[in-house]
Amino acid sequence: MSKDAVHSAQAASRTDMAQVPADAGDAGYSKDLKARHVNMIAIGGAIGTGLFLGAGGRLHTAGPALALAYLVCGIFAFVVVRALGELVLYRPSSGSFVSYAREFLGEKGAYVAGWMYFLNWSTTGIADITAIALYTHYWSLFTDIPQWTLALIALAVVLAVNLISVKIFGEMEFWFAIIKVATLVGFMLIGIFLLATQHEVGGGTPGPSLIIDNGGVFPHGVMPVVLVMQGVIFAYAALELVGVAAGETAEPEKVVPRAVNSIMWRVGLFYVGSVVLLALLLPGSVYSADQSPFVTVLSKIGLPAAGDVMNLVVLTAAMSSLNSGLYSTGRILRSMATAGSAPKFTARMNRSQVPYGGILLTCAVCVLGVVLNYLMPSQAFEIVLNVASLGVISTWVIIMVCHLVFVRRARSGLLTRPSFRLPFSPATEITTIAFLLACLGMMWNDPEVGRRTLLLIPVIAVLLVAGWFGIRRRVDRTTDRELTEFTD
Repeated sequence: MSKDAVHSAQAASRTDMAQVPADAGDAGYSKDLKARHVNMIAIGGAIGTGLFLGAGGRLHTAGPALALAYLVCGIFAFVVVRALGELVLYRPSSGSFVSYAREFLGEKGAYVAGWMYFLNWSTTGIADITAIALYTHYWSLFTDIPQWTLALIALAVVLAVNLISVKIFGEMEFWFAIIKVATLVGFMLIGIFLLATQHEVGGGTPGPSLIIDNGGVFPHGVMPVVLVMQGVIFAYAALELVGVAAGETAEPEKVVPRAVNSIMWRVGLFYVGSVVLLALLLPGSVYSADQSPFVTVLSKIGLPAAGDVMNLVVLTAAMSSLNSGLYSTGRILRSMATAGSAPKFTARMNRSQVPYGGILLTCAVCVLGVVLNYLMPSQAFEIVLNVASLGVISTWVIIMVCHLVFVRRARSGLLTRPSFRLPFSPATEITTIAFLLACLGMMWNDPEVGRRTLLLIPVIAVLLVAGWFGIRRRVDRTTDRELTEFTD
């Protein structure tokens, strides 16, 4: 049967959404996420482990120029979310970009999009539980507990919470985001005070002279800045959560534009502003990959208690990221399962309308992260960060390709674009795709981790091809059944 026939039937049926969802994976969800939940999920997606923990090691490697890397990557991240926002207003779906890939790229596109996103969040989950374990080791009370044990405990706690209901998830993310924003604002006020009063920080005087006296904006040259780009992209990886969450809110047409448009200034304020402050307060060489840079600063000014508080907050941020990862992969896998491209059990929902099958599958991969923390505790975070970057970049590229096809069909009169649009199409999409692929290629210049990560691409490709041949008959049967339902 023709896939285009299915897509045409789906498009025609959208006038009767109450009876037949455009994506079968959207059936059965509650609409319990409110505007404040989605807005704060957008903020939480922009402030996570990539900033709170990852910025320390990147400042050590790239120096103050890291702020430029965050700015450039942040602009392209905003473009991706803006494109996704337009697709969401065209047709809200908990399957998000996987559902759009199915419509605009066919089942193979949806298959690749879904499993690469699963790779992204399952490895991000490993990074999150690793970060949680590292944060917890900051306190002497927990230093004797093995890192892998702390990682396992964190995973069990977040899993239990995520299975309760989407409303509980929304409330948790709302308050997690409130804590993160309040803490960052508090830190920035402290940093501005330290700069204004020239208060000594770690034996030195903060200010522009600190950058000049320690090698300038590019203390180690341009190449280290280039090498951290994929890690910076990872820092923005959760921004697409807005698209997934839109499928469980009652008024996406009001909520999504507001949430998407606010991302740009958040990126400028929280990421670029924070990194500039960190660079003005301490030399980049003082920061390290195994401690939050915010904790480093507060400890250096003789306020160890403040360091304890900040460490608790960044631990909360990592828990928030892990919580979001389980939430999104559960919905994405359910969308795929209803189309036949994911295991059947990932389509199952509990009484609270939570797709627990997909959540449990993601947790199973995270358990492998617990093993990684046991075998290689010092390298676990950087290893999974680079692998997750492959998933992030592929997901964003697929979103932009979907938007290109979407705009082309709109210009052909096959569908109508909403008033909330990505400007300057197709130049915007093409430029963004080129930048993301360039970031991928830059990883080759890092022989220790980046190059090894790129060598995984052929392995992943083989696994995807083998997996497709394993499930294509089931996908075809599902497609035929959907076509029969639409034409009856």
